[in-house]
Amino acid sequence: MTHAYFVTGTDTEIGKTTIAAGLLHAARLRGLSTAAAKPVASGCVMSADGLRNDDALALLGECSLALRYEEVNPLAFAPAIAPHLAAREAGVSLDVASLLGPVRAILAKGADFSLVEGAGGWRVPLAGGENLSDLAVALGLPVILVVGVRLGCINHAVLSMEAIERDGLRLAGWVANVVDAQTSRLEENLATLADRLAAPCLGRVPRLAQATPAAVAAHLDLDRLVRR
Repeated sequence: MTHAYFVTGTDTEIGKTTIAAGLLHAARLRGLSTAAAKPVASGCVMSADGLRNDDALALLGECSLALRYEEVNPLAFAPAIAPHLAAREAGVSLDVASLLGPVRAILAKGADFSLVEGAGGWRVPLAGGENLSDLAVALGLPVILVVGVRLGCINHAVLSMEAIERDGLRLAGWVANVVDAQTSRLEENLATLADRLAAPCLGRVPRLAQATPAAVAAHLDLDRLVRR
């Protein structure tokens, strides 16, 4: 049985890729084949092979299938700005139609465990009034929400869940990623998140000195997603 999920976050810079790479690593430890897509990425750096994004490279590094970078990240932009603005400046049409084919091609490879990582939060704009969430809807994938645990995260998490469900998708699980280790009343906040989010918690990841995929995977539990 194959498992595929769309990974989103409560905001930008809250560790979506860190958690996604950890999830892929955890799946590999179970002997599952893995694949991933980061359909659009901004903040890319020019290399001898073209524009490359650190997040997409991190995901590619946890894919057991032999994938080319361009398959994982078909649209890459240099400016570290909102993807729809970067695409506009580059003269590229950034809409669901342009992203759907490459992502479906990744999913069609039939890995046991596949992730499609969004950019930023749930309502990231594309062209023509579309949002990146519309890609998740078109794919019909259940969603994993990465909650960046810090002041205000409960509001962001609940609103994200409500938007995901309003779009007709299932929240398959959420991960508490403690981005602010000094968060006041941390345990109480985590308990409130568990009470308010209608999906299982897949793990609580503390602030790690070395947030490698292996280190992150040690704090994740895939049992709710992939039964042994």
